[in-house]
Amino acid sequence: MTDRVVVVGAGHAAGQFVARLRAEKYEGEIVVFGEEPVVPYQRPPLSKAYLAGEVDLDRVLLRKEDFYTEQNVDIRTNTKVTSIDTAAATVTAQGQTLEYSHLVLATGAQVRKISLPGADLDGVHYVRNLADVDGLRPALTDGARLAVVGGGYIGLEVAAVAAKAGVKVTVLEAQDRILKRVATEAIAQHLTQVHESHGVDVRTGVQVEAFLGDGKVSGVQLGGGETLDVDAILVGIGVVPCTDLAEAAGLAVDDGIVVDNRCATADPRVWAIGDCTKHPSRIYDRALRLESVHNAMTQAKVAAANISGKEAAYDEVPWFWSDQYDLKLQIAGLADGHDNTVVRGNPEDGSFTVFALKGNTVLAADSINAMRDHMECRKLAGAAKTVDPARLADTEIALKEV
Repeated sequence: MTDRVVVVGAGHAAGQFVARLRAEKYEGEIVVFGEEPVVPYQRPPLSKAYLAGEVDLDRVLLRKEDFYTEQNVDIRTNTKVTSIDTAAATVTAQGQTLEYSHLVLATGAQVRKISLPGADLDGVHYVRNLADVDGLRPALTDGARLAVVGGGYIGLEVAAVAAKAGVKVTVLEAQDRILKRVATEAIAQHLTQVHESHGVDVRTGVQVEAFLGDGKVSGVQLGGGETLDVDAILVGIGVVPCTDLAEAAGLAVDDGIVVDNRCATADPRVWAIGDCTKHPSRIYDRALRLESVHNAMTQAKVAAANISGKEAAYDEVPWFWSDQYDLKLQIAGLADGHDNTVVRGNPEDGSFTVFALKGNTVLAADSINAMRDHMECRKLAGAAKTVDPARLADTEIALKEV
């Protein structure tokens, strides 16, 4: 059989993987199946600079199309893989069956759809791919009314772009604050104030009962009987991993395709990388599924090295970022289970860091416009060492000394 690596999915993880595989001197065939009509591109700009029209498609592409031709990578766009046969080591797409030496699942995640009356009306949008953003952008005109359902990163980033464009934005969050699952309370409070200062109406603890309209959405029905008049709705209530193919093929799935720290499944010929995976974390002593570019990029490098015959393991502190207005939020680590927070810097100055601790051990750190601190925050979150909270808060003491 021809030495061939087949990649299912053509997102950020897949694009990074094939580049690294060639950099590792792999000389076999590489075939990538992607359902979208374009080669791999970056998703983070979609809800930020691309939505705002500040960058075009060429700036969003992970690499230009010529790269794949030059590297002899066969990317088959607009092509859906319908089944995997692990016993025969084959994948089937559009009626064609292709053998593989190694299979890499980079199937990513899909938006969690909202289940409400009126959810299928025109004007109800999601943001996950280029087509989603291309469909949303025309709705963001000066004076238009936009409801954002969900106070997570995607919803807030879209709200920021829309508010800057003169759109009247209302954020509707069911929890008692925004970013409930992913950021500390101090960060949530600060971002709420920033959005409100830009004219965004941030409502928490509210229930959305229905979307209203005749063919096209025109309103949002809230619990308690209030109705909001809108011209468009953006739903941002999270994503779910794309694991159907893996599950049907008999691979272990548990809120993600289960892999080890080498990005390998239990099948020695099948690997998985990116948002679709669930991997062990030594730092947090549990299995994690992460939705982040850093996770996708690093797992891609690890899988490429291992397939090329080297030994590599994934063992890093998770980190994320979000751009809203002139703020850059950077998150190092996971704050789950923290019982104390320490603020370093003054939020009123617009540059500060909030550390989430369990006892006196740093679990995570959320920084706003504090880029210099961020790398040290990643080290602190990964060290699992006891620190003095007073020294952590003292800006006269360098974080590297802490």
